[in-house]
This record gives sequence, structure tokens and C-alpha cells, in this order.
Amino acid sequence: MATQRLTKHNAAMVQAAVALAKKRSADALLLLLDGSLDWKRIAEMADGIEKPVIVAVDAADDLEGASEAGLKPLALNKEKAPMLERLQHALLEAAADEFIRTNGEVVAVYSGFQQGRLDSISHLQLDERMRRLTTRDLQMIESRVPLQTLKAVVDLAAQIGREGREGKPVGTLFVVGDTRKVLEHSNDSGVDPFRGYNKNYRNLLDAKVQDDAKEIAQLDGAFVVGSDGVIERSRQMLEVSHEDLTMTKGLGARHWAAAAVTRKTKAISVVVSQSTGTVRLYQDGNLVMRIEPMDKAVTWQEFNFEPPSKKSSDEKS
Repeated sequence: MATQRLTKHNAAMVQAAVALAKKRSADALLLLLDGSLDWKRIAEMADGIEKPVIVAVDAADDLEGASEAGLKPLALNKEKAPMLERLQHALLEAAADEFIRTNGEVVAVYSGFQQGRLDSISHLQLDERMRRLTTRDLQMIESRVPLQTLKAVVDLAAQIGREGREGKPVGTLFVVGDTRKVLEHSNDSGVDPFRGYNKNYRNLLDAKVQDDAKEIAQLDGAFVVGSDGVIERSRQMLEVSHEDLTMTKGLGARHWAAAAVTRKTKAISVVVSQSTGTVRLYQDGNLVMRIEPMDKAVTWQEFNFEPPSKKSSDEKS
């Protein structure tokens, strides 16, 4: 069980965050921690905050007693992830658990530079455009595709966007759920390395399969993934109409196909931009989520633009 000391310095940082949360009438106070703290004392320090006080750590065992103290516990399972990724994940989990509004204000305190030492306080004004990813939307996503599967695919896409492969940027596309209908709009673009293997060797919930997928992501074509996380096909070319779609200027054929296939099916598309590493999620033909590479600030944007000509097939982004 990991613990984090509530030193005088850490206590002072918590008190400063509490004061800021009160002054801003924030929707929540988020403590992103490296381990268990004296939850009762934290609750006493946060006395007077009428909104949720969320305590996020990596392991569920470290949250023992947090609920009893009146705090909102959040287990992240992101011990080895970069700080910005942990912070982003905590915000998404808090929204999914209805601890925060997806267009509200959150004050977060965390160890940005040195593990165990709270040294950073952020006032996060969640972008107005995040309203597209409401709690209801998250529940719809979970009902169509189990949240465990979606998280695994998004995490994998974020890794590909951040790391590329062997120092080179990689763009790729995962289409998750409603597999039968998705395959009606798919054709092989080459030899499928996953074809013929047992489901256990095609399940993206397995770390080894994720590594295999990273290698195959360098090749042309999309991954078609079942709701259970099993890769049904890889290296697929999607043949779907772009009619009535509006997209960000400069996005290439991969993004248009990602949005279009979700208009025709109940699937969710997770696409990685080759040029920037940005991960975008599409549902019902709309952009519902944008994640920047973790070495940059997380932003959420939507712009309108005309679809590319039918002759264009180059992936520009």
C-alpha cells in the first residue's frame, strides 16, 4: 500500500488549493496523489467546500477510508503514466462518475515535478466544447462499447500518438463496436497479420496484443475491433460516403472515413493523426473528444470545413 506524507509543505499546498477553490466557487477540488493520505485530516482541511473533494490515486487499496471521510475516491490504475495523462484521466473518470460537470471549473493540486511533494496547483476551466462529452454521452458510449474496451483502445491510440514507432510518427484508425455492419463497409488493403489467430491472441486488453497492434499500425488500413476488445480485422480500407459531414480544415482521408463510418453504424472511431499525434473520437459522425499528445496541453476543439474531393486519398494529418 503506497502512502504519501502530509508534510507541512503538502498541507500548505492543500490549504492553498482549498482557498482557491472557495474563491473561484469551483465545481470540484481534485487532489491527484501518489498514495494514501490522512483522509480525515484532508476532509477537515477542505471544510467549507460545498462541492466534491475528489482524491485520485493509482491503486484502489490506497483509497481505503476516503469515502467514510466524505471524500470522492477515484482509482486511476495509471502508475507509470506521465502526470498530464494521469490528470486528464482523472478528469474524464470524475466526469464519468458525475463528480464534475464537463464544462465546469476544477482546482487540482498534484506533484508536477517531484513524486510525493505537492508542488503544482491548476485552475482548470473545462472548455465549452467539452459539453459534447456529457455524462449522458459517456453512458451511451459505455452502453454501446464497454468502457473497459474503449479505455484500452484510447490508451493504445494515445501511446501511438505520443511515441510513434521507432522514432517515426504513426497515424492509425480503430473502429470499435457494431462489427458486422462496419465490415460491410470494409475491404482488405493487404495481408491481415491477425487473421486466423485465436481470439485470445487478438484481444487488445492483453498488453502483448497491444504491442503487436503498434507494429501493424505502421501499415495502411484500419483496425476493426469488437465490443469485447478482440481485433476482428486489421488493414481494412473503409468505403463510406462523406456526404453531410463537416470537419476540421486540413484533416485527411483517415479522419473523414473515421467520422463517416460512425454515421453509418453504431461504432466508435478512434483515430490518431500522423502529423501531430492527436487522438480524436467520433460517434454518430461527430467529433466527441480530442486528446493532444501528452507532452502538450490538452485542448478540445471543433471547426467546420468542407469534405475533401473524392479523388483525394492522402492522409494529411
